[in-house]
Amino acid sequence: MAQEGISIPTGAFGGLMRFNEEYNSVFSLKPTHVVVFVVLIVAFRIFLEFFY
Repeated sequence: MAQEGISIPTGAFGGLMRFNEEYNSVFSLKPTHVVVFVVLIVAFRIFLEFFY
């Protein structure tokens, strides 16, 4: 029942692409920085609700 003409990639990565694992971005944000930034935005929004 196997279909003829179907081939499986025979490479070291099994047909998957491998991207550079040493990617260096211009911005290096830690998850804690993102959480603090979001909390500050929420606090600022609440502050605006009280005063405007």
